[in-house]
Amino acid sequence: MIRRETGPDGVDVAGPPDAQPIVFVHGAGFSRKMWGPQRDALSDEFRVIAPDLPGHGTRADERFEFEPAVELLERVFESYTDGSAVLVGLSLGGYVSTAYAQRYPDEVDGLVISGSSANPVGGMELATRVTSGVTRLVTRSDRVERGAERLAKRWVRTRGLEDDLEREIVDAGIYPRQFGIAGPHLAGRDFRAAFAAYPGPSLILNGEKDLVMRRGEKRHAAAARNAEIKVIGGAGHTCNLHRPEVYTDTVRMFARQAIAERPRR
Repeated sequence: MIRRETGPDGVDVAGPPDAQPIVFVHGAGFSRKMWGPQRDALSDEFRVIAPDLPGHGTRADERFEFEPAVELLERVFESYTDGSAVLVGLSLGGYVSTAYAQRYPDEVDGLVISGSSANPVGGMELATRVTSGVTRLVTRSDRVERGAERLAKRWVRTRGLEDDLEREIVDAGIYPRQFGIAGPHLAGRDFRAAFAAYPGPSLILNGEKDLVMRRGEKRHAAAARNAEIKVIGGAGHTCNLHRPEVYTDTVRMFARQAIAERPRR
């Protein structure tokens, strides 16, 4: 049986204590529990670590801000890894992970980003600000927010997940307002430059139907020092839940390769 635990600061940990760590960072609106399928599938081989970002899950009473989110990752690395880890982020989590890898490259054995290859500068900055503003406006209504929560929970329940995983994700809560709150913290930041600054192996792992992110994936990869692109067929933005087995297998193979190529410290 794989040992699971939750730290006092709302960080899920599973897998052998001496195994290679992988840190997963969730997207806006969900919580650390969105990584349940990956946690259960990978924790026989890896030490899987998943924190809640501010504004989500156990940290729902905190307001999301970008710098505290990166600092939170720093504390997670200090407390739950042996000094380095493969880092995987989706959507908002991918942008936070990109910034972390730029600042602390020696701590990141490999970087995987999903739904995070659109660079929110220029025209995309305006689009990000407008989308975020509309989201903030409509979710001021508790009625609208509850409706969005119901739709998101219904989406989770149609993914064909095991009952316990589905229940975990739903019970941890859905946070629609966070889409509007997080957006302004991303707008205007040059994440492509940050991604390019990370010298280690990186993977852009997008869903085939995530058209906005896919438009930027080739430019993102071309700017990087050591990046490849993989696309999950039939999947959308939240591709780790849309096709969890394919997503997990791709991360597993990337992590193995990154570890094998890691310079000796």
